[in-house]
Amino acid sequence: MMELAERLKWLRGRHGLTQRELARRAGVNNSLISQIEQAAVNPSVATLKRILDGFPITMGAFFSLEQEPARQCFFRQQDLLPMSSGEVQMWLLGPLHRGHKLALQRELYPPGADTGPEMLSNEAEEAGLVLSGEIEVTVGEQCCVLRAGDGYYFDTRQPHRFRNIGSEQCELISAATPPTF
Repeated sequence: MMELAERLKWLRGRHGLTQRELARRAGVNNSLISQIEQAAVNPSVATLKRILDGFPITMGAFFSLEQEPARQCFFRQQDLLPMSSGEVQMWLLGPLHRGHKLALQRELYPPGADTGPEMLSNEAEEAGLVLSGEIEVTVGEQCCVLRAGDGYYFDTRQPHRFRNIGSEQCELISAATPPTF
């Protein structure tokens, strides 16, 4: 009975229906939908068929649905995915999935560290905010030293490079869309 309750609630949510709207479509009382979703009532086969016709979905399809696992929304520091290269340490917020439209990273640049002698270039937009220290950012022909509280935003098709020219570690948060990994 719990499986039925969970499936109905999940399916209703996927379709963006309120309990009241589903009940209206199925021709049943909205309190019945609530009771079924709370596993307080086990509907008859005929009643369940009427409810499923409100989507519409067949009984066989309803019981063979694979529920998508809930995506993780919150991440502790230890959950961040290391994406480091060389001296620069980077951590990605969230899992590494091809379908993502945004990448958010925490980056640490020790004194003297940089993204490499070659300028970087890819297909995205990138923005960042310096949290501590300072970083020299070169974008195309422009170069600027940014300090805590300063930020940047540019089209990453332009050749770019990051370099810590200061005497202390630089920490920044960056976001890119679409992700470039």
